[in-house]
Amino acid sequence: MAVVTGALPSVLAKLGDLLIGEYKLQKGVKGEIIFLKAELESMKGALEKLSSKPADELDIQDKIWAKDLRELSYDIEDSIDTFMVRGKASQSAKLHGIRKFIDRSVGLFRKAKIRHGIATEIRDIKSRVVEVHERRRRYDVSLGVDKPSTAAVDPRLFSQYTEIEELVGIVETRDELINIVMEENEVPIQKGKIVTIVGFGGLGKTTLAHAVFDKIRPGFDCCASVSVSQTPDLKKLLKGILYQLDKKYEDINEKPLDEGQLVNELRKFLRRKRYFIVIDDIWDISVWRMIKCALPHSDAGYIIITTTRNSDVAEKVGSPYNMKPLSQNNSRKLLYKRIFGNEGKDNNEDIEKCPDAELTEVSERILKKCAGVPLAIITMASLLACKPRNKMDWYEVCNCIGTGLENSIDVENMRKILSFSYYNMPSHLRTCLLYFSVFPEDYKIEKHRLIWMWIAEGFIQCEKHGESLFDLGESYFNELISRSMIQPIHGYNNDTIYECRVHDMVLDLICSLSSEGNFVTILNGTDHIPPSNTIRRLSLQNGKEHLSETLETKRLQQVRSVVVFPSGISLMPVIRSFHFPSAISLIPVFRSFQVLRVLDLQDCDLSQGYGLKYLGNQFHLRYLGLCGTSIAQLPEEIGSLQFLQILDVRRNKLSCLPSTVVQLKHLMCLYTDLSIRVPNGIGSLTRLEEMSELLIDDSNMDILEELGWLSELRVLRIALGGWNNNLVECLGKLQKLRELSVWARGGQTNIGGLDAWVAPRHLFSLSTRWGCWFSTLPAWINPSLVPDLSKIFIGIRVLQQADLDILGRLPALCYLEMQVEHEDLGIPSGFLVGADSFPCLLSCEFRGFVRPVLFQQGAMPRLRTLWSWFSVRGAREIANSYGGLDLGLMNLPSLQKVSVGLDCNGANDEEVKELRAVLSHGTKIHPNRPRLWINRKAVKDTDNE
Repeated sequence: MAVVTGALPSVLAKLGDLLIGEYKLQKGVKGEIIFLKAELESMKGALEKLSSKPADELDIQDKIWAKDLRELSYDIEDSIDTFMVRGKASQSAKLHGIRKFIDRSVGLFRKAKIRHGIATEIRDIKSRVVEVHERRRRYDVSLGVDKPSTAAVDPRLFSQYTEIEELVGIVETRDELINIVMEENEVPIQKGKIVTIVGFGGLGKTTLAHAVFDKIRPGFDCCASVSVSQTPDLKKLLKGILYQLDKKYEDINEKPLDEGQLVNELRKFLRRKRYFIVIDDIWDISVWRMIKCALPHSDAGYIIITTTRNSDVAEKVGSPYNMKPLSQNNSRKLLYKRIFGNEGKDNNEDIEKCPDAELTEVSERILKKCAGVPLAIITMASLLACKPRNKMDWYEVCNCIGTGLENSIDVENMRKILSFSYYNMPSHLRTCLLYFSVFPEDYKIEKHRLIWMWIAEGFIQCEKHGESLFDLGESYFNELISRSMIQPIHGYNNDTIYECRVHDMVLDLICSLSSEGNFVTILNGTDHIPPSNTIRRLSLQNGKEHLSETLETKRLQQVRSVVVFPSGISLMPVIRSFHFPSAISLIPVFRSFQVLRVLDLQDCDLSQGYGLKYLGNQFHLRYLGLCGTSIAQLPEEIGSLQFLQILDVRRNKLSCLPSTVVQLKHLMCLYTDLSIRVPNGIGSLTRLEEMSELLIDDSNMDILEELGWLSELRVLRIALGGWNNNLVECLGKLQKLRELSVWARGGQTNIGGLDAWVAPRHLFSLSTRWGCWFSTLPAWINPSLVPDLSKIFIGIRVLQQADLDILGRLPALCYLEMQVEHEDLGIPSGFLVGADSFPCLLSCEFRGFVRPVLFQQGAMPRLRTLWSWFSVRGAREIANSYGGLDLGLMNLPSLQKVSVGLDCNGANDEEVKELRAVLSHGTKIHPNRPRLWINRKAVKDTDNE
């Protein structure tokens, strides 16, 4: 089942809150809540068991029972939240005298009515839960016992028996991998070699492994190839290896050997053999460790190739080989070969052309959706081969993929292959992945926006006291990347992941599952009408003017989320204001929403104030996304949103937030711009975890004291119009800070004073660039005091070699950008990065250095991106000292990109040209052939390479 546990995780947490909260419930009601909690916990376990199986493997009664329970969980959460909203609303304001007495008396009466109401509601919920339980017993719901059926054929099986002549691009990839596992003379290496092919489902990992296997197996004494699967039978797996290794094991399946005996037999047989084994489809590292016990080191040499979809598993198995998508030209070849056969074979041009010119444009759009994944291309080719060769029919097929609406046998087989990854995930990850169906295809999804939406939806539930919801959500995000379910989008200057996207074929799968379980209703201007009359989550994409008429035919009272996307957003990465009919057509039905938790209107044009006056009535709202909506003010009524957790008002015309914002006691994240003033009283938002961005200057210096009260802050980004000594005192109180960014604003370029600050132990990211300086490297920047520090972007006036050595010992440091101020103060030159320094560093930037930084062998083993700024004259001084200039780029084994900034003051054109040639030669002889950019300044013909 696709939609996992509905709202049960958050319902159970809220039932617990009702028991221990300040709601003063009657004893009988508490007893019924305890019964409900216990019953729903059992049902949650049963639902998780059902959800781990595809729908086609479940009995119809299982599906009905699971659907009823999920819908019931939503209704229960709505009832509890409504009670909590009323309870909050009934709390009296701070009044005095007779007014206070009257208000308190009325308040007590209201509270009594509310308690009576929740008692009635709990009894009604209990009866519905009991009815769901009884229905399960009446109709003998099997809770996941497999229904009898004919054995299904795993669609991945066919790829193992595809002739290599039928494949496109496989020969080059096969030969590349062979060069990795063999010596140059194609004689097997005399020591062990393990390589793990890792990548997205459908990329052809199994096909590649078997192509290598078939090509080089004659050079080995014995070979075997086995597939692990998600639920491996270790005995069967080990017997399968033995059966293939030697004829003497032909009857191995008949022998009653246990795992230990089989491991010993394999080790004994392989110890002096040159062997080659393929272990396909590893899902869990624990399974690999058991298999590895049976594969001994052999002096004769051995090769083990494994495949997996999980990058974490690949890292632990060893030597990951990232499977690349097909090039655009090979993608064309595969598509056209599958559809047109030998037509156009006489085309000898380098760029493959479509045999039917009329279909060229639509073919390119189809290939863009496939993104070089062979499984996707073959599936699309199978669909198109059955269609008439006209572009209208092809566009129809193209537009169906990514919506979950196409149901041909080829698409179902593709979904089944991708669904292996889906059903292998724990239930909380499946729920988070399904939420991606809210977003249109090709949409770049901001990581922080997504995680906060998960939190507002209640998908993230902490089990440990003090655990951060956002940190837990970020771990979910990273795991989805590791499992190849979503694709990371890295920042331009470094490898930090700010955004992600979903492959169209994965989106097609999750949209299909989401529609099946009524998880998200998508309205995108097509004629497809969602089947359910109850809408839980609503995604409006590329809508039309009649959208409000469509919505009014549905039951909107139970809508929990509304996310609206401007038309064409996927083609335009930044849209500051975009008139979108759906945002306007939503207004007539806005008041129908009674339990709305998430409202995201990012980049829709609300410059006329559409619907904002109704915001104050959305008491259940947790997430309000108004980024880039062109609003000029927020209504005062926003203070009524007592449960609001996330408020995003970036990229607008706002000059200030209303004073009522300080009443949002549950607010966890506040996104503003530097141009937006926050009101006094911000210190009352004691649950605030992230605040970005805030300008502190002469007009609001008093706010520093209030910032110090926000003890839950994890992320703080502030700009300074000038220095204030209270800042250090304020920062010293924020002991949960994980990310701090401080920079100068308003023409300030020389702000100091940070030296007195000592960072909290769990600081993760520090950025003090753009005019804010440390005099020297702070003493607290060392491995024992900040072991989690992963990102450092700082300016330091004076840097010593010892400081660089200390930075190199930070165990978690992945990103380093450092600027030194050499113009005013002389600093030691010729910095050296020693062996074993910076073990985890991925991206590094040195600015303001007179001489280039040099790298010894063993330094920065994982560094992919290097930015280095130095002077031409400084480089020549080093060259004179060492008899030539060698930065040591060859000592950086993972290097992919080099950017050099040259200060050409005092250097002539010949000296600059000579240095450019040296740098270019250094990258050309590097095994990775990293890309090189050279930026020049202070010479006449400035250019970039």
